Amino acid sequence: MASTMRRNLGLFFEDFAVGDVFRHPLGRTILDADNAWFTLLTLNTNELHFNSAVAAESQHGRPIVNSGFTVALILGLSVSDLSQNALANLGWNEIRLSAPVFVGDTLYAESIVTEVRESRSRPDAGILTCFTRGINQDGTEVLSYRRSVLILKRTRGTANRKFPDPQTSIVTRVGLDQAGN
Repeated sequence: MASTMRRNLGLFFEDFAVGDVFRHPLGRTILDADNAWFTLLTLNTNELHFNSAVAAESQHGRPIVNSGFTVALILGLSVSDLSQNALANLGWNEIRLSAPVFVGDTLYAESIVTEVRESRSRPDAGILTCFTRGINQDGTEVLSYRRSVLILKRTRGTANRKFPDPQTSIVTRVGLDQAGN
């Protein structure tokens, strides 16, 4: 008999300890469209991000990726491990852009937990602080920052995860019996 597969619900406050290291599971190759769209959406008028002729005359000889996009991408890569159950980002500190990022680079993220503490104002949550860095396909660190997140405790977090009861089961809907035939 087939079973219903459960998706990973992410980690909760109780799951973290100082020193935990996460090599976040996905890498992401940056496309020209990513850089152009993000630059346009944020009204960034620096032509090094979208004008190949101007960028060709720069120290890098080609367009560089908007650093705001790089920060957002590294943050996004870390969510499944660190903040899937977050209530709020509390802040980013010590953001460092240590190497340029270009279209075609593939970025990965790695984090280490540096502090875990109870919230004084929210008994259903705690505060997680991590140091996160972005690394390109060559292993070069391109970005780093410290981030603090208000994250739910398990008892509160699981209460928000109820899949609605369908009027008809999916097994019945596709005509399978309980044995999967």
